Amino acid sequence: MSSPDTLAAVGPRPQVRPPAASMESVLAHRWARLLLPSLSDLFFLAIGVWLFVSGGGAGWQGLLADADVGWHIRTGEYILDHHAVPHQDLYSFSKPGAPWYAWEWLSDVIDGGLHRMAGLKGVVLLAAVIIALFGATLIRRMVWRGTHLMVALVVALLGVGAAAIHFLARPHIYTLLFLSCSMWVIEADRERTLTDSSSAGSRRIWWLVPLTVLWTNMHGGFLALIAVLGLTTAGLAIENLLAGNWNPRTFAWANWTNVLRYAGLTGACATVTLINPYGWRLHQHMLAFLRTDWFRNVYQEFQSPSFRSEYMMQFEALMLVGLMAALALFQRRRVVEGLWIVYWAHMALASARHVPVFVTVAAPVVACEISRWWAGWTAGAGKASLVGIVNQIAADALAGFRRTSVWPAVAVLALVLIGGPSESSNNGSLNDGPAPAHNALTAGLTIRWPQDFPDLLFPTKMVHDHASLIFASRVLTTDQWGDYLIYTNPKGKVFVDGRGDFYGPEVGNEYIGIINGRWDWQQIFAKYQFNLALVPTESAISQLLKLSPDWRAVADDGKTILLVRGNPAVPPLGNSHPEPRF
Repeated sequence: MSSPDTLAAVGPRPQVRPPAASMESVLAHRWARLLLPSLSDLFFLAIGVWLFVSGGGAGWQGLLADADVGWHIRTGEYILDHHAVPHQDLYSFSKPGAPWYAWEWLSDVIDGGLHRMAGLKGVVLLAAVIIALFGATLIRRMVWRGTHLMVALVVALLGVGAAAIHFLARPHIYTLLFLSCSMWVIEADRERTLTDSSSAGSRRIWWLVPLTVLWTNMHGGFLALIAVLGLTTAGLAIENLLAGNWNPRTFAWANWTNVLRYAGLTGACATVTLINPYGWRLHQHMLAFLRTDWFRNVYQEFQSPSFRSEYMMQFEALMLVGLMAALALFQRRRVVEGLWIVYWAHMALASARHVPVFVTVAAPVVACEISRWWAGWTAGAGKASLVGIVNQIAADALAGFRRTSVWPAVAVLALVLIGGPSESSNNGSLNDGPAPAHNALTAGLTIRWPQDFPDLLFPTKMVHDHASLIFASRVLTTDQWGDYLIYTNPKGKVFVDGRGDFYGPEVGNEYIGIINGRWDWQQIFAKYQFNLALVPTESAISQLLKLSPDWRAVADDGKTILLVRGNPAVPPLGNSHPEPRF
């Protein structure tokens, strides 16, 4: 009588099926580990899918909700063309030729190069990959710490959701990825010294020095790493004092090796930030920028978060649990991690732009503490109980988050090859060359890649319909729309754009006064000789200009109005515009 594991075959003797190989034995082979998708891969891909479908169907255009990327692209193209980093303004008629710090110049070069090769598709695709990598490293750090998988998933999803307030195709996304990777290195070094008090730590920690050089030239968020290293140094010193390692023979505290090592690392990373095109002047400029109250009063991202959106509610939940975790850490004399949480919670409450930084630094620590609490609460649960079964499933699935296969790379490559339904268009720019050719194998596959900035947020049609008029005029428009004008035609000049640190309070207050119809708006108009206004229909200045006999509306779509002073056939401005630098 044949057993259930036999397979009927032709002939007098049944053939017995060989026992199925276990997953562990399959994954013992290198090719199997590369070809079988892991849970970590699925998490990476899930973030990419979420980015694509987020924003009410806006797709990848959701990453272009901030038009700052427009002037980043054009600055990168300028650097590629001139093989030099700009030190003077390229885009304004309000401060022509004034000193300007393009402190994210390396990110600009990447965006500019990608835009020339693939248009906005290349820019948003790279941004999506970086954001997905950030989310993947976040949960991998939790799993590496031995966090309960269910806890890791919940905290990671909360963290990614809270950080999504800054998921835009701008250089700050590099800070999220670099900081997460840096924290992993620091956490690994920290655990090594905690488990072996005689250990001098890992040499890998010194890789943070060259990373800081790269980071400094890609985004100003490198200051977050300096702050983390400083907090780590202070926390180690406090832990050493609390341990009472007093040597009566030398009248000195013992075991200060790690304190000195991190102090040296902090100093080294701070020193190499001088390796940038502007040297110490960049730091002087950044310090002046950060110390000016005007920016905190005007720019929403510099203000305290408003706990009304879903993103901020997720941050609120994570922060409250994080502060409880910090208290538990302090009680166990884990001062370093407690300082990380408390400091960045304070910074996030003071400025919404620090919410993603808080998530990056604190989320894995918080997840680890919640796992400790969960282990204590469920210590007496039997293996056959619901809690026991959940714990066993989580333990079995942990291995799936500790490896990476080729499938994320395959998915990204597929997205690179797949075109859009109208990619032969000019990518929203008046100066772009022909669109890249398509691969015949993917000609039938389409994705809604952005060909221009979102028309729900920017006056794309009006700008293109009246381009000759707009770019021959001194235009009053919003700072975000000024970014879009730079992207559309970098040879034109704008009044203001998204470079708030460049324009500063003087021009910034004039801009706000005009848009809000301040009592002296006519004097400011005369100062800058505006002869065209491209402004939101509901703005105060649009109402004032419509009442003025000197101005007439050229176009009005209900959201945006284009007004011209005098005759709509405005001649070129001649010497009032410097020679184009592109």
